[in-house]
Amino acid sequence: MKNKILIVDDEKNIREGLADSLEMDGYKTVCASCGEEGWKLFGKGDIDLVITDLRMPDIDGTELMRRILSENPGFPVIILTGHGTIENAVNAMREGAWHFITKPVNIDYLSLLVKKALDNRDLILRNNQMEAELEQKRLGGKMIGKTPSMQKVIDTISRVAPTKASILITGESGVGKELVADAIHEFSPRKKKPLIKVHCAALSANLLESELFGHEKGAFTGAMSRRRGRFELANEGTLFLDEIGEIDQNLQIKLLRVLQERKFERVGGEETVETDVRLITATNKDLKEEMEKGNFREDLYFRLNVVNITVPPLRERKEDIPIMAAAFLKEFAMENGKTIEGIHEKVYARLFSYSWPGNIRELRNCIESAVVMCRKNLITEEDLPAALQNVPEIGWVKIPLDISLEEMEKLIINASISFHNGNKSKAAEALGIGRKTLHRKYPAKLK
Repeated sequence: MKNKILIVDDEKNIREGLADSLEMDGYKTVCASCGEEGWKLFGKGDIDLVITDLRMPDIDGTELMRRILSENPGFPVIILTGHGTIENAVNAMREGAWHFITKPVNIDYLSLLVKKALDNRDLILRNNQMEAELEQKRLGGKMIGKTPSMQKVIDTISRVAPTKASILITGESGVGKELVADAIHEFSPRKKKPLIKVHCAALSANLLESELFGHEKGAFTGAMSRRRGRFELANEGTLFLDEIGEIDQNLQIKLLRVLQERKFERVGGEETVETDVRLITATNKDLKEEMEKGNFREDLYFRLNVVNITVPPLRERKEDIPIMAAAFLKEFAMENGKTIEGIHEKVYARLFSYSWPGNIRELRNCIESAVVMCRKNLITEEDLPAALQNVPEIGWVKIPLDISLEEMEKLIINASISFHNGNKSKAAEALGIGRKTLHRKYPAKLK
């Protein structure tokens, strides 16, 4: 869709000349002969940029700009001014004008200003849209995703959260398994009770047993007093055990008993303690494979895996990268006291091209680093960590300017098919054409 520009000037030759020039650049234009008429036309909507003369008989360009910005903060307004009123134009910029240009107008310079202003507006609108999508796609304030795979995860969370069922969350390291556990607890009837988390791989077997079940005074060297374990502390709440595949066989037996009988004894104690805990576990291991190796009990697996939630890796849900990046940008810009309006398109190209072995955790670290390194109001390629700067751009195609439109079209179609791994249906959908149209254009030459 073409951008629409409102031109306001009381001199007919100037406004019509600017309109003709901008329409040759591919824009739509609408003209007004005075500030009041310009304000009425702007009020009808569908205007993307305003070019206004500074001096006009009714309301001047500064007043028109003030009215526009009062209802549309950040809207791009370019001021036209004579040499004698440059100081007024500078003052207008202090009040929010995008830029000013002196008469007689340098058409090439104006064309450049218009393009920059509209590009900046598009960037802000895209980031605002991403923020809106972000708020819509959040679950419990943390889960983000609009891809079908993530919508399936979110739907499963919403269905299982109100129940008492044990949940096993699987997925690679860094995909956000802990965030899934947070969301389940947040949307459960237990949300006002404790959510206790234990990383099973961080502790030895003996320490983990004491951590989970507590111990009595004198149970082992250093046990100077009775200590309640995580199962007691999480009573009536939720207990999240991360990396459950790391626990040994003896602890697996004790954990199985808690799930079956909802009771246990502290280490070194004889008193039976009852507990009402909703158990959520997570692992990046294949527990079925671990069962075949004899490392994990089959009966415990089925007790834990009443409902399984598999969180997809980031490389399989790259469509979610923009809204996640926007969320992290907002978080870290605020944390570091920076005003950063968005992320350059070429940065997104690299984010899409990268394989993300560290998944969301790595993306989060990448955006934090970029925010820290950013010196402008836009994150660019030079702000990215070294690993991202060395990634070849996928999803972009360079087009020589000395070839025909037909050759350009072929180049784009072939690049789109390659980008979609040879899937012509997806390429056609991305290009906005039918598969038959795609074949009709280059039936023999398409790869």
